Amino acid sequence: MKYKFLFLFIILSIFSQSFSQLRPESFSLRDKNYLSKNNSSSPLSNTITDIITIADTVWLGTSRGVSVSFDRGENWTNFYNTPDFGDAGISAVTYNKYDGSVWVAAAKDTEVTGGEILPKGEGFRYTYDGGLTWTSVQQPIDGPGDSTLSYGINNGVNLPLVRALPVTTGINNVTYDIAFTDGVIWIASYAGGLRKSTDKGVTWQRVLLPSDELDEISPDDTVKFALQPVEGDFGTDDHLNHRLFSIITVEDTIYAGSAGGINKSSDRGISWRKFNHINQENSISGDWVVALAYNQLNRKLWAGTRRAEGDTEFFGVSSTSDGGENWETFLDGERVWNFGIKNNDVIVATDNGAFRTGNQGNSWILPNNIIDKKSGVALTSSVFYSAASEGNDVWLGSGDGLAKLTETGFWRGEWKIYFASLPVGSVSDTYCYPNPFSLKLEDLKIKYSTGGVGKKITIRIFDFAMNIVKTVIQNAERTKSLDDAPEKWDGRDENGNVVPNGVYFYRIDFDSDNPVFGKIIVLQ
Repeated sequence: MKYKFLFLFIILSIFSQSFSQLRPESFSLRDKNYLSKNNSSSPLSNTITDIITIADTVWLGTSRGVSVSFDRGENWTNFYNTPDFGDAGISAVTYNKYDGSVWVAAAKDTEVTGGEILPKGEGFRYTYDGGLTWTSVQQPIDGPGDSTLSYGINNGVNLPLVRALPVTTGINNVTYDIAFTDGVIWIASYAGGLRKSTDKGVTWQRVLLPSDELDEISPDDTVKFALQPVEGDFGTDDHLNHRLFSIITVEDTIYAGSAGGINKSSDRGISWRKFNHINQENSISGDWVVALAYNQLNRKLWAGTRRAEGDTEFFGVSSTSDGGENWETFLDGERVWNFGIKNNDVIVATDNGAFRTGNQGNSWILPNNIIDKKSGVALTSSVFYSAASEGNDVWLGSGDGLAKLTETGFWRGEWKIYFASLPVGSVSDTYCYPNPFSLKLEDLKIKYSTGGVGKKITIRIFDFAMNIVKTVIQNAERTKSLDDAPEKWDGRDENGNVVPNGVYFYRIDFDSDNPVFGKIIVLQ
């Protein structure tokens, strides 16, 4: 039997907004820039959903597959439109410290009955050799008869087995996070819930968490609820705590973030205690937990906590230094996507920038203008989805590019910005993207080259009648190769007004060299 209500998760879910990123609030895995090369000086996508760093190696999860650099970002290998990855985007990237493997979770859009586009979990890939070879693992799918599980005394002998909804489709069964204990892989999936594997994904076991009504469970309890993330033909149970979005392990302790709070197990996933907004005096800000991070230096757990259904819940950051007994909350109202840790500092990737604290949350500071001095390009997006660090390098991933800061002090140092784009063919070539262009979505990027030598560059935008609309840069020093980062135009004229729809032209002047021209279509 196919459970039709699984296709209605978006409608039934408390999370109604959607973006074009591979994050828990994103159910459309699209990217505006289609690129197909596999080796370059930049990642293949501008949408960076996850970052992990291991010494000189940087792994990126993007809306166009996986990208990896083995030299701190000087060169990139991209896995997209390959036999191992196809055209899937990446919803999670994780390093297994126990065996040295890197695991990624994949997802993509798919059309369902009625023409609606919904996300589909595309399983996992893992590598032991830096991506030279990949092993594929299918997304866990239940058979129609997989409607029970054994838990403690609820083993079918002493007491009946626990009823469990079979998730018989990959639709909405997207994995948003992966974690490891020794010999065990743990995954957090929206429809699929919390699962574990002891044989590298050949088989999976469903893990029972407390219902929305219970704060804890143990094997000696009589279980009277079903493992079920949404009500439907299977039953009336509708547990937000069975919709999983994040997971982290601290030695053998496991923390699993759901739409119903943070679940903690100190016995390798057998017994669980739940922390939510209403069951503690010093509680988390909200029950929808989209991200978890742990600082080994000060043994502090950080959580991106959002409002789920409670009237008093709020968006923000929650942290604990005593294993969840008490929580502090910060950045009230901020929509958090992910965390990065640099020594004792915590970086929080949000819709309003990358907030950073060096004093455990007493104050939070955003970076100043993120400008690549070599290329002159700025990363103007305020929406960040990921962050990481290694040594003096800080990495920030947005929906409009990747940034690396080689630090000399707190948010001080040299920025390098990576934009995904095809190289121009020659110094006399230029193009812009996306085209057609809408400033409601992103800035226009203008790609050109100076042949690797320094020149004074002027870029002007003209309307169809060749009247000057905007001077983007004037006599600016630029040194650009065929594959360097582009310039940006925000779609506004000299007075700051949004230009109307229509055909526009741009002209690039290079010192005394012949200018080059390009055409822009503005379509709001």
